[in-house]
Order: sequence, then structure tokens, then C-alpha cells
Amino acid sequence: MIMLSGSVVLAGCHGARPASLGVRDGRLAPCPSSPNCVSSLADDDTHRIAPLPLSGAAASAIGRIEGIVRSLPRSSVILATENYLHAEFRSAVFRFVDDVEFLVDESAGVIQIRSASRVGTSDLGVNRKRIEAIRARWNGPPSR
Repeated sequence: MIMLSGSVVLAGCHGARPASLGVRDGRLAPCPSSPNCVSSLADDDTHRIAPLPLSGAAASAIGRIEGIVRSLPRSSVILATENYLHAEFRSAVFRFVDDVEFLVDESAGVIQIRSASRVGTSDLGVNRKRIEAIRARWNGPPSR
């Protein structure tokens, strides 16, 4: 019985996919007030992270982002279009889910980013570290 109730609690930790994901009025959703989210569209220092520089066509940029995301552990690409990508990352032990989104903003010459935990308050900086790891690969030489 204890094992069953523990499984139910952990299954609930994954959370349902938020309805706010995706592009609304040309933008990604804002971060909640909790510190477990980063966004290149945020105004405050707690949540703000720099966008990725865009070079080339939107579709090729998304394709390259998709390759980087797929190379990272415990990642799943949920949706990829010519200018948007949504991926999920799961933590190793408890399988908590983080939603990561990329939106090509050709007029600004950048790729906007949002990375947020589905549940909880603190992520111990995991979302920010993940985006910076993706940035390092993006700014590095293209993989073959």
C-alpha cells in the first residue's frame, strides 16, 4: 500500500502539459512569479535570460535547435514547426518535467526562449543552466 501511494504521489509530480504553452500574439507565455522559469522576454532579473542570436533562415535554425535538444539527456521534442519548437526534459530521479520553448523572432534577429518547471517553486537553477548549455552548443561549431 505504501509503494502504491508513493507511486501515485510521484506520478502527480509530472504535472499536466500547461495550456499556456505555444505562441500567443507572436510571443511565448510569461514566466510565473516562482523562480523556476527563465525567459528571454522577461523584464525582471530573476527570470530574464538572453535570447539566442539568429543567423540564417528560421526553419534551419529550428532544425539546428532540434538537433541540440535531441542530443541532451532525457529530452523529447513535442512539436517543431518552421519557427517554433517545444521540448520536454525530465529529471533523472523523480522524472519532474520542464517545458522548453524556442520561437524564432526574425524581426529582432533572435530566437526567444522560455524554460519552466511544471511543478514546484525552486528548480535550483536547472532551467537557467540547461539554456546556457544549449547556448554554448548553439554558439559553438555546428555538429556534423
